[in-house]
Amino acid sequence: MTPDEDLHPDDVQQHLREVQALLSRQRLVENLVHRQDMPRHDLVENLVHKQHTAELRHKLDALHPADIAYILEALPLEERRFVWDLVKAERDGEILLEVTDAVRETLIEAMAPEELKAAAESLDADELADLAPDLPAEVIQDVFQSLPSEEREQLRAAMSYPEDSVGALMDFDMVTVREDVRLEVVLRYLRLFDDLPDHTDKLFVVDREEHLKGILTLETLLINDPEKEVSELMRTEIVSFEPEDDADEAAQAFERYDLISAPVVDKEKRVIGRLTVVDVVDYIREESDAEILSHAGLREEEDIFASVWDSVKNRWSWLAINLVTAFVASRVIGLFEGSIERLVALAALMPIVAGIGGNSGNQTITMIVRAIATGQVQPDALQRLLRKELGVALINGLVWGGLLGLLACWLYRSASLGAVMTAAMTLNLLLAATAGVIIPMIRSRLGADPAVGSSVLITALTDSGGFFIFLGLATLILL
Repeated sequence: MTPDEDLHPDDVQQHLREVQALLSRQRLVENLVHRQDMPRHDLVENLVHKQHTAELRHKLDALHPADIAYILEALPLEERRFVWDLVKAERDGEILLEVTDAVRETLIEAMAPEELKAAAESLDADELADLAPDLPAEVIQDVFQSLPSEEREQLRAAMSYPEDSVGALMDFDMVTVREDVRLEVVLRYLRLFDDLPDHTDKLFVVDREEHLKGILTLETLLINDPEKEVSELMRTEIVSFEPEDDADEAAQAFERYDLISAPVVDKEKRVIGRLTVVDVVDYIREESDAEILSHAGLREEEDIFASVWDSVKNRWSWLAINLVTAFVASRVIGLFEGSIERLVALAALMPIVAGIGGNSGNQTITMIVRAIATGQVQPDALQRLLRKELGVALINGLVWGGLLGLLACWLYRSASLGAVMTAAMTLNLLLAATAGVIIPMIRSRLGADPAVGSSVLITALTDSGGFFIFLGLATLILL
């Protein structure tokens, strides 16, 4: 992308359409040429192919790595690999970092070991740590041996931290200065850099042993007298992190304090890296995507153009659970076949009870999972949350259940049926509220992801429970 070219969110869709149009035109023209009977047919076909390939390569060369990643994710496997082969080799590493894990796997499969090594060597240590789990072991070993000793230690450190920790997100590219120097010296020092690290809004002030003493913002550096010392102007109230800190808590701190960057220190308060808003935003996006998928019972992110077998493996487990729960629900209905035969209205009304209960339960579970994720809820808050959600469910059950009860009474000319409808709705909403609080809280207390399969579980419970409550009350009261 040229330096004067602006990035716009809508541009990526236009780029995708242009690439798809070029691919479509290439297929069309090459098919027509292939069918023609002409002199030097192979030469003409080869020239046409090179012309379209050159046009497509020129288009890709002008795009940002993130835009190329988006385009690759939106293309079927065969076209994706064709486009991937046209990308300049020196950009492979950047693009591999941008694509989703599922798409990255398909790209890496198409690359030779020497290509993977070249792509990995073009990355910084913190970026390489993100890519390393997807690379073959022999490639990582070769890359590791080729790194300078300092970067080798940085890579080893970055790979040693859990995925959801600050250490896994931090980078090592930062600027530190001493507290006993003048601002003029700092300015001359900064002019030695070709480029400052991305998102540098502050300099970290350290002593000779790299212990963190304070921060000096670029704004402070630029607007004050160059003859003043750093120690006079640096701020000592610092938001800093340790590499073992939870990434979710760090993300909340970035949001709370409007941070752009923050130092990462070890136990002795020595600066070992920094965390930037870009790292945090990427983490939040990945966590959000994972939560959406797990809420639907998907084990991992899925390439939309993946093979049938890969998609089946990703989806089968919770579908199997859903099948079992659906069978249980059907057997609950089977217990009351006689009641349904004697009062057909029950068959028409029971899906309403189950459906409203499922929606209410999903609302509750979504609120609780979000609160757990943002750190607003601790495990000891179970009883308080349960009382609150039961109160909400009771009011909703009486109001909306009463409304449905009146409607059932009017439709079927039966006050008793209306009362059963109201009672069943209220009881099922209470069941949904209880499950919506208890399921994620217990999973969180056990160290499991509270969002995984939650919608599947709550729907299964409110379906079976709703059918049993409604049909059971109807059998006791109406028949």
